[in-house]
Amino acid sequence: MNCPNCGTQLPDGAAFCYKCGASVAPRAGAQGGTQGPQAPSQQSSAQVIAPAGATALKCPSCGAPISPKFGEMVITCEYCGTGITLGNSGWKDIQKHTMLPLNFTKDKVLSTIHDMMDKGIFKHHIQEESTLEEMTASYIPYWIIPVSARTEIVAIDEMQQIGQTATSAALMGIVLGGLGGGGRGGFGGGGGGRRRSFDMTSLLGSMGGRRLGVLPGALPGTMMYGMGMGMGGGGARKTYQLDQSYNFPVVAMNDLTEYQPKDYAFALSQRVLFDVSKIDKSVKVLNGDISEDVAKAQAKTLVDQLQSQKAHEQHKMIQQIHTDMDVSDGELLHVPVWFVRYEHKGNKIAFVIDGNSGGPVNSIGL
Repeated sequence: MNCPNCGTQLPDGAAFCYKCGASVAPRAGAQGGTQGPQAPSQQSSAQVIAPAGATALKCPSCGAPISPKFGEMVITCEYCGTGITLGNSGWKDIQKHTMLPLNFTKDKVLSTIHDMMDKGIFKHHIQEESTLEEMTASYIPYWIIPVSARTEIVAIDEMQQIGQTATSAALMGIVLGGLGGGGRGGFGGGGGGRRRSFDMTSLLGSMGGRRLGVLPGALPGTMMYGMGMGMGGGGARKTYQLDQSYNFPVVAMNDLTEYQPKDYAFALSQRVLFDVSKIDKSVKVLNGDISEDVAKAQAKTLVDQLQSQKAHEQHKMIQQIHTDMDVSDGELLHVPVWFVRYEHKGNKIAFVIDGNSGGPVNSIGL
């Protein structure tokens, strides 16, 4: 069937034209005649459109048939581009579905990879010596999960600790100098070469007790602790706060979890509403098998690891670390991704390149 307004070919049973928005047939239960033009984004998307076990359903926007494959939990309608996802209550359409435009061509990507492969004094001409086995571009689904992380860090103040150590070393020098007694014999040495024994407590009490702030008869260990000889004393502990907000990308395909971004941010300012008509037919739009709920749990785990990594980069002597997080509902973002694989002297080198910005999302084997 064709749209009566613009002539676009539509699937049988379509409710409206996905190109111009004109109504094609009245919806079930609608009163009156033909509805006026209505954009897909204006329709209600809160209701379940099919139970979880459904093997065939209709797109909630254009009415096209959708047949979920085994394991799929994120599907994009091939006619109008509407995204649907499988949740606990069944299939629903996705509230926020966006995409990034494909800006990097094959030649630009190869140039970027050349710079990555040949970087370093021992890596000249690696790309020229490698065989290109695969280079394909696809639109990959990512769940963009907003996460606000608050990390509390208890760590040793390094500068203060260095100061305490230096002070302790100086005071120990005074003590050891006093133990020498000023004589030629060194430690308890006497004039006639005769070795003499001594009592540590008596010596410290008599020689330097008042000057060092040590009471006569005090134990040497107590004196040294008071001078700060305990490495990591309570006075050097400080509490730090590391707060960070993320729009964390979680790849929505189990087969691609090894390429999961660790600390990579897509250019979300360039995203637009998903429109399948703006995607070149030679570039596949892939479905996913990871639900939003699972993606939220993964985002929490990955953000916790990332916060810990950043904390250890800033503080070398961490004693305690704890992170609290707030996770909000996400959106589905389809990203143009180049998958490139080389063979180099029997080893595999793989790259995942952001087709929008040209940045390296991940690499393996380099």
